[in-house]
Amino acid sequence: MARNNKKMSREEAGRMGGEATAKNHGKEFYQEIGQKGGQATAKSHDREFYQEIGQKGGEATADSHDKDFYREIGRKGGQARNNK
Repeated sequence: MARNNKKMSREEAGRMGGEATAKNHGKEFYQEIGQKGGQATAKSHDREFYQEIGQKGGEATADSHDKDFYREIGRKGGQARNNK
């Protein structure tokens, strides 16, 4: 926290601002702004954009996880599907 007339870092200011916002708004607020952001992004990007970021995300996940990770998420997905 900024004390003794020291300047607050951007990181600290952002964290404090985020905490203040979280205190004033509920889950619905964040869902609504997330949905609006998604709609705005969809309007300004084409299909290739989403394919490219999906591929990058998949590659990053593959680089950081092993076969056990995929086995486990597959098992969980199968269980969730069977529980419907």
